[in-house]
This record gives sequence, structure tokens and C-alpha cells, in this order.
Amino acid sequence: MEVILKEDVANLGHRGDVVKVADGYGRNFLLPRKLALQATDANKAVIVTMKSAAARRSASEKVQAEELVAKLEPLVLSFTRKSGEAGHLFGSVTSADIAADLAAKGFEVDRRKIVLNEPLKTVGDHSVAVKLHREVTAHVKVTVVAEATDEVAAAEPAAAVEPATEEVAAE
Repeated sequence: MEVILKEDVANLGHRGDVVKVADGYGRNFLLPRKLALQATDANKAVIVTMKSAAARRSASEKVQAEELVAKLEPLVLSFTRKSGEAGHLFGSVTSADIAADLAAKGFEVDRRKIVLNEPLKTVGDHSVAVKLHREVTAHVKVTVVAEATDEVAAAEPAAAVEPATEEVAAE
């Protein structure tokens, strides 16, 4: 089956391309999600108009992405997580955490555009890529800090609780 892509599809093609795909992939995935049109003679005639509109839209999206890169590059995101002795986190910092922190700072970035091969699991500074456009990528600095643990403060309440339990046991 031949289809005309209405949007960029990973590992398949860009907006306006005519590609040949398996019938099931086209009918069950691309067409229902409005990612593609069936490549009929009438639709092929429209493709020229669609490609020029796609080029204009892509150019404007690229300009907006470049403006956003200028705002994101100096940004430093900081996360505090519990960690072990060697600096390994008990949890991790994921793309969803980064997207939520960016949203709190006023930047609406989809978590799927944040490129993390695996979640951040160590304390320190990390550079995270944010793919805003096909040709534009921003690099945001993410700092992961170990949570301060007060072992002395944790020991004091435990000492205060023990005498109270002894008094209850004595009665």
C-alpha cells in the first residue's frame, strides 16, 4: 500500500513523502491516526500543495524551536533524590520529571522530545538533549543532588520513643 505522510513518522519518512508500507500498518496505524493519506491519483495531485505548506510550516516550527533553544540553553534544572554511599540514586530522574520541571518553569515540552537513553541514576551534572525539531536540539543541564540525611536527628526521636515504651511496659 502506498501512502502520503501527513506528519513525520520515525523510521518511515517525513511530511509529504510517498512511501510504501504494509497494508496492515497503513490501515490500522497510519490512516486512523491521521498520520497519512492513501496515495490515490487525487491525493497525489494534492501532494504538491501539501509539500509546499509542509515546508512553510516546518520553517516556522524551526524558527520557534531555535527561539526556544536560546531560552533553554542557560537553564539549569536541579533535582534532589535519596542516594547511597557511592552516589547511586535509590530512584531515578526520568524524562517525565524533567518535562514536569520545565513546565513548572513555563516551558511546555513533551516528555517524548527529551532524549534519555536511560533514566539518570547518579548524582552529579548531566547534559540532556531536548529534540525540539528535526534539525534543532537543545541541551539542558540537569543537576542531581543527594538528599541531606540527618542521622543524628533520626537517632534523637528514636531515643525519645524508647523511654515512653518502657514506661508503658512498666505500668
